[in-house]
Order: sequence, then C-alpha cells, then structure tokens
Amino acid sequence: MKFIYPLLCIFVLALSGCQQKKTVENMSDEELRTYAEELAHRFIITDGHIDVPYRLKEQNININAENANVLVSTTEGDFDFERAKKGGLDAPFMSIYIPSEYQQQKDMGKALADSLINNVIAITTNLPDKFALANSPQDVEANFKAGKISLPMGMENAAPFGNDLSNVKYFFDRGIRYATLTHGKDNQICDSSYDTTGTHGGLSEYGRQVVAEMNKVGIMVDISHVDDDTFYQVMELTKAPCIASHSSCRFYTPGFERNMNDDMIKALGANGGVIQINYGSSFLDSAVVQANQERDQKLKSMLAEAGLNETDDAAKPLIDKFNKENPKQYATLERVVDHIDHVVTLAGIDHVGIGSDYDGVGDSLPTGLKDVSSFPNLIVELLKRGYSEEDIEKICSKNVFRVWNKVTEVAKELQNKG
Repeated sequence: MKFIYPLLCIFVLALSGCQQKKTVENMSDEELRTYAEELAHRFIITDGHIDVPYRLKEQNININAENANVLVSTTEGDFDFERAKKGGLDAPFMSIYIPSEYQQQKDMGKALADSLINNVIAITTNLPDKFALANSPQDVEANFKAGKISLPMGMENAAPFGNDLSNVKYFFDRGIRYATLTHGKDNQICDSSYDTTGTHGGLSEYGRQVVAEMNKVGIMVDISHVDDDTFYQVMELTKAPCIASHSSCRFYTPGFERNMNDDMIKALGANGGVIQINYGSSFLDSAVVQANQERDQKLKSMLAEAGLNETDDAAKPLIDKFNKENPKQYATLERVVDHIDHVVTLAGIDHVGIGSDYDGVGDSLPTGLKDVSSFPNLIVELLKRGYSEEDIEKICSKNVFRVWNKVTEVAKELQNKG
C-alpha cells in the first residue's frame, strides 16, 4: 500500500497538467474569463502611468478626511479603489505631471510637483486601509499581502529638478521613483519628441549630469516623451536600465515620434529596460487617427454649409445626429496586444509592460480597456495568443520590478564608490 499513494499522486499531477493544457488551449469563453480573472488577482499588476494626481488638481480636490471617498468609488475618470480592485490593479504609478508651461516659472514647477506629491500622500493617510505608499517592489509586495493598493510615484517632466542636481535627491526622498526627462517641450535637460526646436541636439550638458545623478540616487530614467537623439544618448550614458513608462510602438503609428521605433525598442532591451504600452488610441493605431480626422473634417464641413459654428445652439441637434451616425473610432484591445507582441518579437518577453496613461489620454482609450477594472480583458487576449502564466506575470509586474530593483542596486554601487 505504501507504493500506491505516491503513484496516485503522480497520476493526479499528470492529470492536472493535462487539464491545465486544456484550460489554456481549449477552454470556453466563460472558462477563459474565469481563468484571466484568477490570474489578475493572483499576480501583482503594476501600471507605469496613471494621471490621478493631476485629475484631482483639475477638479480642485485636495484630499482630506471629508472628501477621500472620491477615490473609493466614483464615476469620474478612469481610476478608483473599487474599479482597481475589480481589475486586479495593485501598483499604479501616480504620475506627478508637470505641464510644459511650468518650465517657464522661476521654480520650474517644483511647487506644483510638491503639491501633487502631497495629495498622493494624503490619499494614503486618509484611506490607510485601502492605499499605501510604495518606494520599492518589496513595499508593493508587502502592501499586496495586506490587501492594499500601492501608490508609487513617478514625475512626468523632470523640469522641477531645476538647475540644481540636489533636487534629484530631494524628489527621491519625497517618493519619486522614476522621472520622465521632459514632456511636450524642450526643457533644461533634453529635447522633446513633440518639439521640433532641437534646443540641445538631445541631452543638454546639464541633462547628462541629471542622468548620472538619477543613476546614483536610484530614480529610474524614463525616456517617454524624449526625442530620438536624447534616447540614444541616454542609452550610451546610463549605468542602469531605463523605462519608457507610457510609450508604444512606432511600427503601428508611422511618423508619430512620441512612440519608439524598432531600433529603439531593441536598444532599450539591450539596456535591460522595459517599454510599458500606452493605451491612447493615437499611440496604438494611425488608421484610427486618420479615420477620426476625416470624421472631424466632415462635421466641420457640414456645419459650415449650414452657416453654423460648433458652439451655436442650433448646431447641437445636428452634431448629436452626426455623432450617432458617425461614431468616433477607437483602437482595440487586440491592437494593444499587437504592440506587446511586437516588443516581444524585437526585444523579448522580459522587456514589455503596461503603461496605460489612464486619466491622461481622455476619450481615446481602446475598446475593452476603458478603465482600471479591465485588466482581465487584457489577460484574456494574452492567453488566447499563447502567453504562459510566467509571461503574463512578467508583463504585469515582474519586468518592471526587475528594472526597479536593478536601478536600486546600481545606485548603491555608485554611492559606495563615492
């Protein structure tokens, strides 16, 4: 009898392996959905870029004990606690977004950055059973075990570093764990993909010092928004892997230089870095952009023929009828996974993640991915395309955590060297 139980165990394990294979390859839509939901809540999911802090600023909401519930359940925006929990989102990087016009101010946006950081901290202070700060992957893992959503922070536009390298450490101490070197305009650090001025020809001399200081302090260098020259110069200079916290593949959007071309994606992979796919339709599919531009022109022509402007009261019923007959187009969930596939083909499974830009891309989110409750939808499509559990966990968080840990390791080595 003592030999029967081990044999039975082997049989059960073999059977479970067959069931696993069947589950992945031959399950019904309902079974596939159930499996995706289970993975979404078993794995830690991190999103590289969510613009909640700036949304709250635009709504004039400073979080306190009386109003904190606006982050628990709301129909506003793309993010709240309930929807995040439903979708399995565990570590959304809160974007400390500094619009380019703040670069012209004396403090280059430092006061704004501090105010947005303070509001994120206030979320965790006033909802301590739901949210917690996270300054490392280990913090995220501890919060996950406690059932809390982590709120790590990244600064979108490093202009608030000003012209003083000590500000890099200042913002690290405030909780910033990545910084996007610029945004929509060239700044004192580097040139922007959206700005044709070419102020520095890539990185400024000061920008080179900033990259080195970020490596030394332990802030991930985010190359989203930078121009191509800046990207390649960063790849040459950096001692640590980098991220693109919310970018996509230029392959599907020819001419849109905000996205990364194939050579850049390969170079980022060789650097050990990760590109986190942006969900904005303009980042995903140039055909959708073209169709919507043609649609908008058709509406303008129709109103012009009627002698009306869009703001005229008489135009409203015409616009409503037009919108009903000519709905706006959006990219699809499937196209998001096309971008993931493309990165995997070019650089490998270890170099892709999620950087939705929820609350940052307005009414342009793809079908099936309209808010933070929808991560299981993404996992369903990944399963359909043959991604393994290990692959999916890497996309959800393991790849970014590897970079984050490596950046911390490099910083300690550089600090020890003095």
